[in-house]
Amino acid sequence: MNRVKLLFFATLRDRAGTKAVELDVPSDLTVLGLKHKISDEYPNLKESMKSVLITINREYAFDETVIPPNAELAMFPPVSGGSWR
Repeated sequence: MNRVKLLFFATLRDRAGTKAVELDVPSDLTVLGLKHKISDEYPNLKESMKSVLITINREYAFDETVIPPNAELAMFPPVSGGSWR
């Protein structure tokens, strides 16, 4: 097993009801697998997992990325641009 810290930001923090959790995850878990795990454990976040942005140790990660040991993960809702004027 692999121990990781997961941080929630913005609306995800509100829906999760916490700003951070520590999780024990399998050593071969991918980002996609983490999304499924979070959807199961936090039903309020299930819809958000379709478009969430995830970082691993402060770098954006893709669904197929395997989560390294002792990683710090962060979840962000999608960011939409505003007017630049």
